[in-house]
Amino acid sequence: MLTGRRNAFLAWLLVLPASVLLVVFTHYPVIGTAWHSFMSTPRGRRPARFVGLENYQTMLADPIFWKAFYNNLIYAAGTIPLSVALALAMAVLVSSRIPGRGLLRMAYFTPTVLPMIAVANIWLFFYTPGYGLLDQFLALFGLGGTNWLGSPDTALWCVIVVSIWKEAGFFMIFYLAALQQIPPDLREAAAIEGSGRWYFFRRVTLPLLMPTTLFITINAVINAFRLVDHIFILTRGGPDNATSVLLFYIYEIGFKFWDEGLASAMTIVLLAVLAATAIAQFVFAEKRVHYQ
Repeated sequence: MLTGRRNAFLAWLLVLPASVLLVVFTHYPVIGTAWHSFMSTPRGRRPARFVGLENYQTMLADPIFWKAFYNNLIYAAGTIPLSVALALAMAVLVSSRIPGRGLLRMAYFTPTVLPMIAVANIWLFFYTPGYGLLDQFLALFGLGGTNWLGSPDTALWCVIVVSIWKEAGFFMIFYLAALQQIPPDLREAAAIEGSGRWYFFRRVTLPLLMPTTLFITINAVINAFRLVDHIFILTRGGPDNATSVLLFYIYEIGFKFWDEGLASAMTIVLLAVLAATAIAQFVFAEKRVHYQ
């Protein structure tokens, strides 16, 4: 009896540091943000007061919020499938026996370890009109001179390219680890049965990778809605809010315009969108996920 209580006490003692950090830096901020979303922003000697749904009504009537939300959907639709597909293709390539496989893995993974600010500044040089690397290359074909980040038609797509380049290598690591866990006996049995590589990949490899794909997709969705660094360095939300996304707009509302209540309301909406998306992914993908 005493041994059981002692083990339970030690178990709770072990998880106590992680639990404290989780409550202090996750649960409490969420609850506090939800509470502040129903309060006005204190200014000077005027304290905050309860305003109910006024912040949410202001948010729904804000055209820039809807512009940022639409941009975020476009950004997510552009980055998630391409980065996941590219990560899978790279993992399949570097998992095969090819010359220089180690160097290729390092080259694919290198963008992941670079700081976000450094990556944005590197691509800022690429996109610089006139003397940027991209325009220098296009000048060989008589093209170039395009203000890639200054045009509403191309700015968001330029940011999407940067994000895919940054994230694909990170997702590749998970796929590579999952591919190495597939028993080689399955490949040998399929070869004896006369199945080709594409048939084996489609009927065996992909189903076995579904748990990893679900995990990667959820992380890709979260990454797609927490973009700030690239936007801050590359475009600052411009031109004409063409690259303003939800989290960047929340940052502007909260720290540039100092509207704490409205920023809190937008944050709660963003958390609700992410939670609903994650739940939907689990519900619809569960039937396709086959755990080993």
